[in-house]
Amino acid sequence: MRVLLHGSELSAATAAAALAWVGHQVEWLLHESAPWPQLLKADWLRSEPELMTHIEQALASGTLRIIEAPEQADSPDVVWLALSPDQRQAAKALLEAPIFEHHSGAVLINNSTFPVGETEQLHALMGPQHSSVALPDTLEEGRAWLSFTRPSRWLLGCDDATGEQVARELLRAFNRRNDVFQRMPCRAAELTKLAINGMLATRISYMNEIAGLADTLGVDVEHVRQGMGADTRIGYEYLYPGCGFGGPNFSRDLMRLADVQSASGRNSALLEQVMDINEQKKETLFRKLWTFFEGDLAGKTIAIWGAAFKPGTTRIDHAPVLTLLAALWAQGVKVKLHDPAATPALLNAVGDRNDLTTFTSDPYLACEGADALMLVTEWKSYWNPDWHRLASLLSAKLVLDGRNIYDPAFVASCGLRYRGIGRRADPTTY
Repeated sequence: MRVLLHGSELSAATAAAALAWVGHQVEWLLHESAPWPQLLKADWLRSEPELMTHIEQALASGTLRIIEAPEQADSPDVVWLALSPDQRQAAKALLEAPIFEHHSGAVLINNSTFPVGETEQLHALMGPQHSSVALPDTLEEGRAWLSFTRPSRWLLGCDDATGEQVARELLRAFNRRNDVFQRMPCRAAELTKLAINGMLATRISYMNEIAGLADTLGVDVEHVRQGMGADTRIGYEYLYPGCGFGGPNFSRDLMRLADVQSASGRNSALLEQVMDINEQKKETLFRKLWTFFEGDLAGKTIAIWGAAFKPGTTRIDHAPVLTLLAALWAQGVKVKLHDPAATPALLNAVGDRNDLTTFTSDPYLACEGADALMLVTEWKSYWNPDWHRLASLLSAKLVLDGRNIYDPAFVASCGLRYRGIGRRADPTTY
């Protein structure tokens, strides 16, 4: 099929590479905010496993072509939109282009997270001679290629048979093992995507509230988590307390869902609480540090492991580290931070500072001369550190585990003080 794809998001790059890989003729119209020379330099694109290799192969084979204007495209069978929520005007401008007036039968596939009902409005701009499908973005950053080419499910929002037929044929190569499409009306698919992330965020925030209560009561929250997860009505997924979630898609989907509820006149106290709890949890490690040093933080040096909003990505959008850094700097704390991939994005966000030193190779360099260590992002390289080496490097021998990945008893047995989210241990205990 001939595909005109518009966008410069991760979802756009992944769809362009994957569709061209299986033989479709893809013409990729990048958004003006990120033209090709700029996109090529993006850390998030080059760090995404397998993606850049497939893009380069598709460009070399000719199944993928980058264009600069809609007029350069052949008459498309499919128009694939993969734009950010604030780029809705670009979608409208594309669909009002003259190329859609001169032929019929194109199918709009909206892979963007726009307001509920937006796919219908965009379809109306193209005209009734075309069809539309809502295919909400469900990619996982850090494994986008696998998410697209071996999906566990796709939400397929269709209001007519033609759109469904074309979408199924377009994605047939990725639907071989079993039928991964969940077909439903267009608006239902758009709302379902937002509702899923709202539910996941609610589980995380609820678990963080329980962790706070466990801290107060002197209970190890890990026992509570395992007891809750063993209940088949609950399960273990997204039941891990931590120092807050972030990310460009998860965070903005929650805000989009809140906007949808507000616009419908149904303000959600629950969703507001979920987002408030998450923002408060981003300060959890700081509050534990404050308590440990009884508020005397001026002049302290703190090591931080991890800046990315999750392992496997270079992004720091809405990441807990941003809130944490602001709190530390406000108290006159110097920070030595290690992250294997996200330090360029962090420095771009906060600029050069005398109270920040960053490292990308050896994480122990961040701990030299530090009073305490904060674990913020659970990169696999952090899971099994040399505890005795850390004990010799950290003057206060304090480890603040923002992801509960360490065993408190073992850490304490190595002579360190451990503080997690709803967990703690001191050397004197063991």
